[in-house]
Amino acid sequence: MAFTELLELVGSTGVFQTLQIFTLLLPSVLIPSQLLLENFSAAMPDHRCWTPLLDNSSEVPVNLSLKALLTVSIPPGPHQGPHQCLRFRHPQWQLLGPNATTTNWSKAATEPCVDGWVYDHSTFTSTIVSQWNLVCQYEHLKPLGQSIYMSGILLGSTLWGLLSDRFGRTPTLSWCCLQVAVTGTSTIFAPNFFVYCGLRFLSAFGVAGIIMTSTILMVEWTTTPRRMVAMTILGCSYSTGQIVMGGLAFALRDWRILQLSVSVPFFAFFLVSWWLPESARWLIIVGKPDKGLQELKKVARINGHKEAKKTLTIEVLMSNMQEELASAKTRQSMLDLFRLPLLRWRTLALFMVIFSITLSYYGLVLDLQNLGSDIFLLQVLFGAVDLVGRATTPLLLKFFGRRVTLASTSSLAGISILANVLVPQDLQTLRLVFAVLGKGCFGISLTCFMLYRTELFPTSLRMTADGVLQSAARLGAVMGPLIRMTRQALPLLPPLAYGIIPIVSNLFLLLLPETQGLPLPDTLHNLESQ
Repeated sequence: MAFTELLELVGSTGVFQTLQIFTLLLPSVLIPSQLLLENFSAAMPDHRCWTPLLDNSSEVPVNLSLKALLTVSIPPGPHQGPHQCLRFRHPQWQLLGPNATTTNWSKAATEPCVDGWVYDHSTFTSTIVSQWNLVCQYEHLKPLGQSIYMSGILLGSTLWGLLSDRFGRTPTLSWCCLQVAVTGTSTIFAPNFFVYCGLRFLSAFGVAGIIMTSTILMVEWTTTPRRMVAMTILGCSYSTGQIVMGGLAFALRDWRILQLSVSVPFFAFFLVSWWLPESARWLIIVGKPDKGLQELKKVARINGHKEAKKTLTIEVLMSNMQEELASAKTRQSMLDLFRLPLLRWRTLALFMVIFSITLSYYGLVLDLQNLGSDIFLLQVLFGAVDLVGRATTPLLLKFFGRRVTLASTSSLAGISILANVLVPQDLQTLRLVFAVLGKGCFGISLTCFMLYRTELFPTSLRMTADGVLQSAARLGAVMGPLIRMTRQALPLLPPLAYGIIPIVSNLFLLLLPETQGLPLPDTLHNLESQ
């Protein structure tokens, strides 16, 4: 393409590309901490009802042990421990008799935790669950809060795509960093759970913009041979962020301190992001060749290509980009993604593929407590296997291409989830192996998709298409926790849905072409000629 020639002229690999990747990786490392934060800030500690005998020092008999007081105050739960949601209306002293059994009480003698709960603070000193009592009859509020957060990313993915195509990539990135910093920091002052959810929603709205603009900026300043490596580096930064999340949560056991640690750095990212040049490719496509030329010369200066400042003129740019400039005269919108048959099938097929992957992905990674007792180690393992998977993605793409890699890894992830349905709960090690395998496969498929989607749309509609597909991804992320809410009534529904849906969605990949080795298209004519 003509722009690739201009990029080679100002330097396709140099100081600028290194600094750009480093700058974009800074917020990307903390993005997983924002997405996965509630695995720890909303962790559910062991709990039981508050009772006068156990928790009112003036009424505690001094001659009885804690075990005896628990026996007469709290009925046994389904797992042989004290019940988490019921207490005796009156102390059942007969249960201390030598011939007493645990069946010497009736349901009529119990009541809900009308005076609140007592929490175990040995793992976490504070979580939003213990802060606002999101247990027992309020337990459903936790996955609801996760879905509200994902809804913020869903809305942001739609709007930031349109705004970025209208106002530019770098202003969008800077504003989103500031929004995440302000709303994330404000969360610790939330007086109740619903204000907390509102602030998290606004934070998620900004996170969506960071994810989208950092990806597109990197792609549009990268030549075809190096695009795959750049996307892999970006994907590996997300994996590193998952490992960082596990370490931060292990060190910081209070949800407010943990929330601050992943939000305050975005103030620095906001300041650093202002140096980034705007996408010259986008500026030219939207009919601003003068500004595009300025950005190209800025890159040439950073890369030390002094001769490019003289040889690169507006006449050279106009002659090389005639077709792209002609396309800029025709304003395009989101409707073009569905009006034109070539783009319609690509949009619909990718919509279904990414929806299914993220539905299963977030159903898996936002439920660490169901997968193992040591959620810190599990988070680090998830990040490590994700890092290995994403690092091997270029090799897989080189030998198998985009479509085969995406279809095979998402299918293997679904099979791993289905295999866990057959593994008994007491075989925790085997369940962990299947969960980690599925997480690694999802990491490969998401990295592949991140690259694949940018290669299927022209520059003039790339951010708009990315916004639509990000919306599909976040719709899946919203549905993942909501499906998990059915676990009490239909325990097999969540794992079966998480396993089967990504496997079936691979049929839509048959509608898409292979893009390996093809240059990034700038216009619809470029797509048609491919």
